[in-house]
Amino acid sequence: MRKMVVQTIKNLFSKPVTVKYPQELSPPPPNYRGVIVYKEELCIFCTKCELVCPPGAIRFTYSEDGSKKFHYNPYLCIYCGECVRACPKEGCLTQVEETAPPATESTIPDWNGVEREAVESKKAWLAARQKRAKKS
Repeated sequence: MRKMVVQTIKNLFSKPVTVKYPQELSPPPPNYRGVIVYKEELCIFCTKCELVCPPGAIRFTYSEDGSKKFHYNPYLCIYCGECVRACPKEGCLTQVEETAPPATESTIPDWNGVEREAVESKKAWLAARQKRAKKS
């Protein structure tokens, strides 16, 4: 009992162990991989990153003309780095030692809508491609 009272009094006057978040940012854990950074100007749109992404945090949408658009959900990403390793173009996908911004209503993308659009646009693109192949 005496040890508990002594420890309680020590704790009253000692500095807290916790971080005062959001005033002080939490330090990243050791071996933190960081967020994925995408550079569109370097992308060759091979879609390898989409194929190897375990949680499906990367999706491509297709246009009728065959162009593709990259979509990335940092809140779904597990930061495994598979997309960075699979990318054949050096520097297109990289991991930086920054933390993802806090999720808010305005920053969270409608990922169900993006996935639906990706599937539908790919089907439409493949159908248009097959139609062009039959004409030739």
